[in-house]
Amino acid sequence: MKRSTLLLCLAASSAIAQQGWWMTEPIRWVQTNIRQTDAGQDTKRLVSQLADMRANVLLEGMGGIVAYYPTQVPFHYPSPDLPPGRDMFGDVLREAHAKKIRVVGRFDFSKTQKAVFDAHPEWFFRQTNGEPVIYNGLYSTCINGGYYRVQAMKILTEALDKYDVDGLFFNMFGNQSRDYSGRDVGLCHCDACRRLYREKYGKEIPDKPDAEYRRFMFISSREVAAAIGDLIHAKRPHAGYFNYIQEYTDGIMSESNTAVTRPLPMWPYSASDNVNRARNSEPGKMAVNLNMQFVDVWWRFATVPRDEIAVRSWQNIAHGGALTFETNGTLDLQDRQALETIKPIFRWVAANEQYYVRQNSLARVLLLGASPSGAEAGGGESYRGLFRLLSEEHVPFAVSDNMNWVGKRDYDLVVASDWAPAGLRQYAEKGGNVLIVSAARPEFEIAPVVRSDADVKGYIRIRDHGAFPSLKDTDLLLLNGPFTELEPDPLAPLTLVPPSMIGPPEFAHIDMKDTEIPAIAIRTVGQGRAAWIPWNLAGLYYRLSLPAHEALFRDVLDRLEPRRQIRTDAHPLIEMTLMKQDSRTLLHLINLSGHSQTGYFPPIPMSQIHIQVAGSYKSARTVRMPGSLPVQMSGGYTEITLPRLTDYELLVLE
Repeated sequence: MKRSTLLLCLAASSAIAQQGWWMTEPIRWVQTNIRQTDAGQDTKRLVSQLADMRANVLLEGMGGIVAYYPTQVPFHYPSPDLPPGRDMFGDVLREAHAKKIRVVGRFDFSKTQKAVFDAHPEWFFRQTNGEPVIYNGLYSTCINGGYYRVQAMKILTEALDKYDVDGLFFNMFGNQSRDYSGRDVGLCHCDACRRLYREKYGKEIPDKPDAEYRRFMFISSREVAAAIGDLIHAKRPHAGYFNYIQEYTDGIMSESNTAVTRPLPMWPYSASDNVNRARNSEPGKMAVNLNMQFVDVWWRFATVPRDEIAVRSWQNIAHGGALTFETNGTLDLQDRQALETIKPIFRWVAANEQYYVRQNSLARVLLLGASPSGAEAGGGESYRGLFRLLSEEHVPFAVSDNMNWVGKRDYDLVVASDWAPAGLRQYAEKGGNVLIVSAARPEFEIAPVVRSDADVKGYIRIRDHGAFPSLKDTDLLLLNGPFTELEPDPLAPLTLVPPSMIGPPEFAHIDMKDTEIPAIAIRTVGQGRAAWIPWNLAGLYYRLSLPAHEALFRDVLDRLEPRRQIRTDAHPLIEMTLMKQDSRTLLHLINLSGHSQTGYFPPIPMSQIHIQVAGSYKSARTVRMPGSLPVQMSGGYTEITLPRLTDYELLVLE
């Protein structure tokens, strides 16, 4: 496929996704990330363990770095621990299918043995100095080299011809810039990469990745992804293609994981973020967010807290994704806390599996995630602050990394941080509401800009308390960080108070001056409205959790979206999702009160939670603690009182 043709196809990638078993069946997915020394494992025992916990999909090692079957393809090597005459993967497939457990084979083409490098050095990643990347004796391959483009296809052809797999998954897909120890290996400078980059950009590969290089790698990986997808679908039409990318796949993989060096604070919405983003960026594809059991790659046999495993599980299924569990090695673990936590959850979800399939978001609010150009909006502080604010306000919302939803799904409000594309103007002109919370300029004009300052340590003045009723006891809000200055407006309800003296205490802010520089702009755009908060309100909330920033966001939200889908007195740490399943509505409630700093503890039980859901429903029943709840109508809302919430509850509204 030519690169120009590929670019045209990327926007339509969701259209080519198969609507296979991963979209029509409930999924309880277990990955045993086996080592080469596990090639002789007791496959009957493994499958019996899976059946006991009611798993119905197994992601199992198949090939790539090592093969777990007797491969005949040159430069593909069986595990040295595979017993002579043994076909471990074939045994797993046979035993699992007998128990009605689907099997997805795992491949990793990112590395291979020295013998392959010696025979075909042109297939491999080259550092700036021309040296290969070697880790534990394995040589890193290049996405633009013959290993990915030719050799991998031979390996996959053999595997797909030989085994009736239910899907394939690919780990470490593409060129990795860091090894497992975190060492930066830089950008690939192999002959293939250098030639292709010169052809496209007319210059040499840069020392550090820039927008052009990231686009180059994006296109390169998607070319291979498209070829792999075509091969899988041709050989096994009913098999799914799973990868960490959105394009050309049937299921979008992600991970909820930890790392000891990851900057704090912890992100308790990890699973919700991953699944919400995948399911709503590509609604035709399944989200498989792996619930990683281990603490870090250095300590793969040490387990994260039990309640962290549980929270991720509820978040995965509450947003319409697969229930998952991932462990290193076999299920005979040396630290069994995570496994013993997940077993009863798998069994309970299996007993109630009718509710955990064909779920789609009913949210009327959209949060824009990362831009296609690779901006960090989808993982930055501003984005996460907005994610928290919406969750804590109990606003059902969908996340999308693209604009493909325009014209296909109606939203009342779109919220954006550092990516506010020009397409939002067309959305607003047709009656939509837009809220942009960022010092970065939108790609369409809302208000004239004077200049931008990267670091302002000042305040925001509340000039119109009537417009912000939640701030009746507050006149000043903290401002720290970027601020985009708009043209002065004497009627602005929020204005900038620039930096002033901070010390000594006797001099603190004695030179404070007010301005008419707006700290918010709200404009009519066609039939809709656009509001711009040109400073990092959400990022500040993510880091500081100041009630004044939350209150401002709440009041702006109420102005743009006066009719909430959910009104409730629930604690802010009760996460709610509103989903559609056929003719019924599902309201999921997850109790996050057990999360504190770096710890996960049993959540605090909560009682008598009053909930109003927009719309008319005749009945409401709970599933986790089975029972029927009285309902009554008031002002276009169905009113329900949930007697008790422990860790998770599912309300079925009909």
